Amino acid sequence: MTPLINRPDIVQLAWVVPDLEAAMRHWHTVLAVGPFLVNRRIPLGEPRYRGQPMRTAFSTALAQSGDVQIELVEQHDDTPSAYRDTVPAGATAFHHVAIIVADYHAEMARLAEQGFATAADGLFGDMHFAYVDTSATLGHMIEVIEDTPAIRAFFAAVRDAGESWDGNPDTLVREMVR
Repeated sequence: MTPLINRPDIVQLAWVVPDLEAAMRHWHTVLAVGPFLVNRRIPLGEPRYRGQPMRTAFSTALAQSGDVQIELVEQHDDTPSAYRDTVPAGATAFHHVAIIVADYHAEMARLAEQGFATAADGLFGDMHFAYVDTSATLGHMIEVIEDTPAIRAFFAAVRDAGESWDGNPDTLVREMVR
């Protein structure tokens, strides 16, 4: 069998949650994860859902736990989205693993050749990303992230925050400034 993804660098595990604030507190209380770097209502460039222009309002919170990056995602509206494709409104569930790839366009073509549809894609700054619908095969999606210095720096900042955090719940949430 040919591997689904080509030598992946799995960098993140992500859950969709109905309430970002409650989810962050829960992850901290139950698993001592934190701090969370929060991006509220993320503006994306050229957002598409299933090939059609679509803008979904969502926020994310990222934290590092050892070598594992945790992402929590809250969708704020009722638009069709890659999130709602697998996690109904009001529910909490695992959504995707994220991989960083050196050649974004080649990896997306490779996944399409295997029959996997792009559920959503767009730009975060100048970095391409896509949610590839692998839910029938894996039970979740794969987020394909273009390898750029900016995304590596962002992920390093998440890791650094986790490694230097003293566990104080008063500093659990750190708002990202755009």
